[in-house]
Amino acid sequence: MNQHLRLENIPFIDIAAQRRRLGPAVDEAVARVLAHCAFVNGPEVAALESALAAFCGAKHVVTCASGTDALVMVLMAKGVGRGDAVLCPSFTFCATGEAVALVGATPLFVDVDEATFNIDAASLKRGIATAKRLGLKPRGVIPVDLFGQSADHDAVFAIAETEGMFILDDAAQGFGASYKGRRLGGMGLITATSFFPAKPLGCYGDGGAIFTDDAAFADVLRSIRVHGQGSDKYDNVRLGLTGRLDTIQAAVLLEKLKIFDDEIAARNAIADRYAQGLGNVVTVPRLAKGHTSVWAQYTIRLPEATDRDAFAAALKAQGVPTAIYYPKSMHQQTAYKDYPVADGGLPVSERLSSDVISLPMHAYLDEASQDRVIQAVRGFFGA
Repeated sequence: MNQHLRLENIPFIDIAAQRRRLGPAVDEAVARVLAHCAFVNGPEVAALESALAAFCGAKHVVTCASGTDALVMVLMAKGVGRGDAVLCPSFTFCATGEAVALVGATPLFVDVDEATFNIDAASLKRGIATAKRLGLKPRGVIPVDLFGQSADHDAVFAIAETEGMFILDDAAQGFGASYKGRRLGGMGLITATSFFPAKPLGCYGDGGAIFTDDAAFADVLRSIRVHGQGSDKYDNVRLGLTGRLDTIQAAVLLEKLKIFDDEIAARNAIADRYAQGLGNVVTVPRLAKGHTSVWAQYTIRLPEATDRDAFAAALKAQGVPTAIYYPKSMHQQTAYKDYPVADGGLPVSERLSSDVISLPMHAYLDEASQDRVIQAVRGFFGA
């Protein structure tokens, strides 16, 4: 009697596989924290900050409670507020624009490049002009290193320098990647990242960090993350928040950082196999010259007129999960639809939101599983 065996589902992101690899090392790291009981600002926090600085080449690292807090803390330290505009790509996760709105400033959304999905320099220039026309002061720009690939930082820097704007690099998805030979976080820019569990370098809860070469600015950030603390905890010299990274999360990240380079190499090998297997049926991601990626997501574009829901359903039936980052760009979402956009609109962001879809991507995706993904995609298109 013939029986059809149900295919095991392929994990979209396999944190459990990494957990098995790390095994006792993480258990022992957490046990050390449980033994010394310094759960807030314990020794592992300072050790992690030093290790992160050494990894990327930053002079100062300030860890914090989340990637969103990292963005908010920088904007608070910069004194950004009412009447200021901070320019952000619309095709990204909401935290980028959310942080701007939370400090009372205006997020002004600009478009992205069709090939890299990262901030478009021409739209950024139009956005600055839009801000001025609306009576807003363009204070800063937040390029996003989307899906793991760095933005075009030279182009953004040139524009920001001309306009007297600061740059806050949102590397929540891109930490570990490099731009023209320098790792993100170590390029002299203020950089924020997230350690959310699904990120390439993720902890077992929420966490984040800020990278800077400015010692005085780092001191302000350390004050902000503890209620604006001054010389002691009852001498509060500025408004702040509770933005500390838990010691247990720092202990976990110290162990994960030890294998991060190896995982980045594995992710790039997987991305190369995807490109070879799918490049003639869908639009695969393209790395710009001089850029590397940590492949936080592997995001393809479907051919015009493809039914994306049907595509996702067909892959799901074969045990292949997918995800859509992002079905609505920020300027299309309810919470942000009343904020301004760059003159000329954001047509690329809107197109991407209608045709992108992401495939399983993690450092432990074995070739047999990846072949299943590739075959499922090709099979949908009859290739």
